[in-house]
Amino acid sequence: MVRSCNGFRTDSPNYVGKDAINNFREALASEGFALSSDGELRPQVLDTMSGTELTKALEAYIRRAQRGAEDAALLAGTSKDLVEATAAHVLREVWNITNPPHNFPTLLGQAFVAVGLKTAADKPVNGEPPQHRLQRALYDAAYALNTLRNKEGTGHGRPWLPSVTAMEARHAVRVMGTVAELLLMTLNQKQ
Repeated sequence: MVRSCNGFRTDSPNYVGKDAINNFREALASEGFALSSDGELRPQVLDTMSGTELTKALEAYIRRAQRGAEDAALLAGTSKDLVEATAAHVLREVWNITNPPHNFPTLLGQAFVAVGLKTAADKPVNGEPPQHRLQRALYDAAYALNTLRNKEGTGHGRPWLPSVTAMEARHAVRVMGTVAELLLMTLNQKQ
């Protein structure tokens, strides 16, 4: 509506002002959308971002995914894609890897190692902090949800109806959101 009334044109009497547009742009960015100077709204494309900009976009996607959607199978797939994008971002930031592995367990494992988190490959040690057990459990949960998505969800173009329930999808999003958030927060602490 603002765009159709020339609210983005500086020479228009309906121009809403630079501050209002910048505030609107920031609000949309926190939800995963980009607003151009002429008022065009489009989803942020993760492939074109890096560094802090990508971190902020991934944080926005985490919040959106955790709020949920109606399509259970799609939601399970989206949450897996979010963790993949986050893990690839971590590898770029920490080890400057521009072509991350396509195998989900390897990608996730490398991202966990890059920020100093434990995976299932790290065997428990007597006297270790309880956080290590939690890190392993989150890695295992993300790996299990990837398998669920690939076998029962929308993964790999399955021609049959998925069997992922709405409840399973909600749990998948919450767990994958937690894993993505853990990776980003740990990355931010390292930088």
